Amino acid sequence: MADDVIPKTFRALVESAEKKYARVRDLPAYGRWGTSNHYFHKVFKAYMRLWKYQQENRVRLLECGLQRWEIGEIASRIGQLYFSQYMRTSEARFLLESCIFYEAILNRKYFEGSGKDRMVRFKELRFYARFLMVSLILNRTEMVNLLVEQFKALVDDSKAAFPGTNFKEWRLVVQEIVRFARVHSPSPDARPLRYCALFDSHPSSRPYVARFHAKKVLKFRDALLTSYHKNEAKFAELTLDTYRMLQCLEWEPSGSFYQRSPVEPRANGAVIDQSITSGLIDINLAAEMMDPALPPNPKKAVLYRPNVPLLISVVATMCEELPPESVVLIYISASGNTIQSTTSHTESSSSCRKSLKNSVLSRTSYEQKSALHENYTNTNGDTGQYFENCLCLGPSRSGGSNNLYPGDLIPFTRRPLFLIIDSDNSDAFKVLHGAERGERSALFLSPLRPSFKNPGTDVTQTGSQFTLFLAAPLQAFCQLVGLVSSDKDLDCSDEADGIISTAFAEWEVILCTSTNLDLVWAQVLSDPFLRRLILRFIFCRAVFGLFCLHERGDEYLPVCLPKLPDTFSPDSETVQPSIRRLARLLKVGDCFRF
Repeated sequence: MADDVIPKTFRALVESAEKKYARVRDLPAYGRWGTSNHYFHKVFKAYMRLWKYQQENRVRLLECGLQRWEIGEIASRIGQLYFSQYMRTSEARFLLESCIFYEAILNRKYFEGSGKDRMVRFKELRFYARFLMVSLILNRTEMVNLLVEQFKALVDDSKAAFPGTNFKEWRLVVQEIVRFARVHSPSPDARPLRYCALFDSHPSSRPYVARFHAKKVLKFRDALLTSYHKNEAKFAELTLDTYRMLQCLEWEPSGSFYQRSPVEPRANGAVIDQSITSGLIDINLAAEMMDPALPPNPKKAVLYRPNVPLLISVVATMCEELPPESVVLIYISASGNTIQSTTSHTESSSSCRKSLKNSVLSRTSYEQKSALHENYTNTNGDTGQYFENCLCLGPSRSGGSNNLYPGDLIPFTRRPLFLIIDSDNSDAFKVLHGAERGERSALFLSPLRPSFKNPGTDVTQTGSQFTLFLAAPLQAFCQLVGLVSSDKDLDCSDEADGIISTAFAEWEVILCTSTNLDLVWAQVLSDPFLRRLILRFIFCRAVFGLFCLHERGDEYLPVCLPKLPDTFSPDSETVQPSIRRLARLLKVGDCFRF
């Protein structure tokens, strides 16, 4: 009977860990429930106890019938747990821990031989899909390419090994990741989308940024990211547009993690330290992956195709929990719609009120909820402009619950907001400027129509052009003028990046020394992420303003409210010379009017 104690204890630990995991898995990824470490530590502790027990009793468990895929399943759950915690907190260490576990599973081939058991094969497929997501966000291109090939082969083998099983959904997953990887595929010389001190902090302007201090300074702590376009490129619940924005609102570690080759994990794990390393792989490697000099990433809620009541509920929670002197960034990429009837808005408002009523909110959120009932009236007495045009966050057949109106966001302007609206109906949100209920908002509004040298470019296949300019300016510039990575050599790319960096450094100095910079921009200029977005907006607007292969018209230009100083207009001598040098370097000067 004593021999049965070890396997029975192991099964009991498995059952206990799975029960705790089920409770955590369904918690929302935002608000006090999403960021509570109490729940995370309980389930983490359960799985660490389970992992340590199977390590200490591995020989006996194998004798009693423990399968290697069962060890892989435990490690996969731990990796999944780490990833979900990263999505809740945006802490890079959780993402790195997840990668460690997944890479150990791959290298040790825990799921090898799954062709004999359909259940195990499904577990292996889920493992590949999850590891692909982690590798995408870590921007490990070589690993992504390797996993895609192995994933495709595994799905093909599954159809042959289990002829009576429908693998249609997994074939769709393969198609999604292949398309996503093809569209996103960065050139080998491309700079990272994340904020990198080496490239994005400019020595010549650094002293001016350090000395700059506005009357009021806001800290960037929280962001909401969402997008919906029909047939948009996506993988799982991450669209291409939100992926790009997610990347450009994070720090790039200065360590060598992204360049180093995979390391084979040790056969026996070291003592587990849940704060930093997993114990599955060399502790020194895990330490190299962390960069203690970097500040924490802004916390981001990435919503996949939310209805409007959910989106408003999340924004309300963010505004309620926002610390003093802080700003919330809201990024929405979606197609627009003009609603002539008020029926849809009535339905949407009713749904929003129900959602907010059911939310566990404090008095602050109650005031925000109540404000949905306010009569928004401008100085001319016009109340309809806030609910005439909208963004469609889902299929039109779903009705008003997917229609987001400018007026839906007005209650939250009691807190500082940085709004980025990327839509063919973005100008509908101009009405927010001057209608705020407490704090003036910063607005970036995309052009209503994209601009391309090649008019056949499909933005549903390549992602939003305005978002790409905010995330990767040089790549967006090349896409605009019809250049691909093979058209420019490495030296040319470095020189092009240098021209943009020099321009950004000059513009930073002007921004920091300007006497007529609106406080809305001045109060966020100290934040590196928001400052970089402002610089990239100036670049984007200048490029579009000088581009000559489309008709002149405001619909081709992005808008910022309140306005930036005229020094940064497309025709000014401050910005035009840099665009001219870049165009001449890439031999596309004929695409612009200088």
